[in-house]
Amino acid sequence: MEHRVRSPLSERDVSKLSAGDIVWLSGTVYTARDKAHQRLQEVDFDLKGGVIYHCGPLIRDKAVVSAGPTSSVRLARYLPQVLDLGVRCIIGKGGMPGAAELLRGRAVYLAYPGGCGAAAARSLSVRDVCLPELGMAEAVWRLEATDLGPMVVAMDSHGRDLYREVREYARRHLKR
Repeated sequence: MEHRVRSPLSERDVSKLSAGDIVWLSGTVYTARDKAHQRLQEVDFDLKGGVIYHCGPLIRDKAVVSAGPTSSVRLARYLPQVLDLGVRCIIGKGGMPGAAELLRGRAVYLAYPGGCGAAAARSLSVRDVCLPELGMAEAVWRLEATDLGPMVVAMDSHGRDLYREVREYARRHLKR
């Protein structure tokens, strides 16, 4: 199924999304990498219903030049804190081991294809920046998305995790 959603997202919004669905997102998106996750409680933005994009964008003259996803695995340790701030959606690549149960009833993980930073940039505009002292890639950028996608619901709020399902399938069916 294909969905067009707008942030901020409600629990009802994310409950409609199922693993494998395609999503196009509009509304506010916040970038965050390692250093930003360590300091998210300091940001002036209200993250309730928010979308965190694991991304270190390239910004030039207040325009997004590139905004491809970074690997989410190293940010998994911050997921409980992020969810406690009210975030309803994480965008990244590669998944977050152990995240499916934490997301249950609260949020979704959307996979955005790596290598598509220029394509993502066409859907994003800069609204503001927080923690600029962290540098361009690590600062928290508040971006406005217009039909950002397509993204795949890789982990839904019902406990499904496509990454886990593929690994289990491979273990059962692809014996060497």
